[in-house]
Amino acid sequence: MLADMRLFALILLMLAGSPSVLRAAISPAQVAILYNSAVPESLKLAEIYRTARGIPEENLIALEMPARPDISRQEYEQTILKPLRRQFDKKAWWQRKLQPDGITLPAANKIRVLVTMRGVPLRIQPQPKPAAKPGDPPPKNPMAGHDEAAVDSELAMFGVETLPTDSLLQNKFYQSTKSITEIDLPYLMLTARIDAPTFATCERMIRDAVAAEKTGLWGRAYVDIANKVPVGDQWLETVAKENSMAGIPTVVDRFNETLPKNYPLTEASLYYGWYDPHVSGPFLNSRFIFRPGAVAMHLHSFSAEQLTDPSKNWSGALLEKGAAVTVGNVYEPYLQFTHDFGILHQRLLAGHTWVEACWMAMPASSWQGVVLGDPLYRPFKHLSGSGDKQAADNDFRALRAAAVQWKDRPLERQKQLEKASERMGSGVLAEAVALEMLELKDAPQAVQWFRTAKGYYVKTEDKLRQDLAVISIDRAAGRKDIAVAGLRAALLSYGSLPEADAARDWLEVLAPPVVTPPAK
Repeated sequence: MLADMRLFALILLMLAGSPSVLRAAISPAQVAILYNSAVPESLKLAEIYRTARGIPEENLIALEMPARPDISRQEYEQTILKPLRRQFDKKAWWQRKLQPDGITLPAANKIRVLVTMRGVPLRIQPQPKPAAKPGDPPPKNPMAGHDEAAVDSELAMFGVETLPTDSLLQNKFYQSTKSITEIDLPYLMLTARIDAPTFATCERMIRDAVAAEKTGLWGRAYVDIANKVPVGDQWLETVAKENSMAGIPTVVDRFNETLPKNYPLTEASLYYGWYDPHVSGPFLNSRFIFRPGAVAMHLHSFSAEQLTDPSKNWSGALLEKGAAVTVGNVYEPYLQFTHDFGILHQRLLAGHTWVEACWMAMPASSWQGVVLGDPLYRPFKHLSGSGDKQAADNDFRALRAAAVQWKDRPLERQKQLEKASERMGSGVLAEAVALEMLELKDAPQAVQWFRTAKGYYVKTEDKLRQDLAVISIDRAAGRKDIAVAGLRAALLSYGSLPEADAARDWLEVLAPPVVTPPAK
């Protein structure tokens, strides 16, 4: 046993000395910050971000814009688009040329990332159009005639002139595996926004991203696959698969309904889910908070329709619950033209910056997508095991170490993790073993290890999650009566805990109360 302990400690020590993931870096000098001079806190936030990332002061751009989230196309062009082009001309940041086809576009560009601050309008409203006449056939292209858009998505191509304002434009950076600094796309500006329901949350997002980048993002992932459309489900399955290979413990829910109210998401550093219109489930729990630096997103057509009310939609709500970054849509994007969560997550794990990963996952510009959070944030810069160490990350670092050391020897990795969890009395390691058994479809072993993890955990909500995991195995196998009995037992044990609402929600799904009609 002592030899096993020394071996595991040696792996951790070996990874601790590994260098961080090396990627072609976006220089602070290649980042411009746009703020609304009509909103004082917009400048204040711009200064906070500029200082945090060492961006040159001359890269701040002040424009006076409407101090509201929704603007017309004319307001966008008069207060943002044209003045911004003049600023780029004045600062000699780009060189634009007229092409033979009559389009003017940048042929060289010193700025690769444009960050919009809270106070910059969010959405361009659709221009009024004649109503369709009865009997008119539906348009062959459902995007045709749609000129509503996210301001940020329009700004991605703001250097290109004489393009139509309706429909969308192809994003040539989509699916790239190279940094924006390594490819020749001078006409494309990667945009991101630091915006949230409150100024304090925006400031915290910047602070958390910078701090988490020093240690690396460690913790547990939660993936909620609601079985709505195969394409979207597959994106989330990709996230779960990538996490498994990376050694990131991942709780995956594959029931048709989204995660139940107050489901116990502890040590949450990653969340990917769909498809509710407004914030729901675990995020209704007033006690819930993400780990600092967390990446969180929920796929919905109007996830970023507004960012001021944290009880509506998703993007603002997730940021208010502690996430550092998220993505969303301001109007209906159609599934194939929103962020591909699978690609986005793969690029983050590969060490790319937040803004690059998001634009690598987005097939369209001049459309509805918005990227929220520090664009230069690299959450997995230290996935190799480097970075500043924190005691709270040790178990998660150990899981990563095992994934690297025994990458091609899964049985050996599993054996080592089992031994380590027993030696250390670690609920995190034992639950990770159970989750892997579950993905391998070894339900009996998964149940055993969930119960072992329950014994190791100290927090009651962690114990409840292990019970819910066992219940979910019975439910998935069609053992409804056993699952219902388990939920009732959980309510007896945890009924006073806010997270026990998760068991109540599941019980209502499996055994809804019988409503007796009133007597006539």
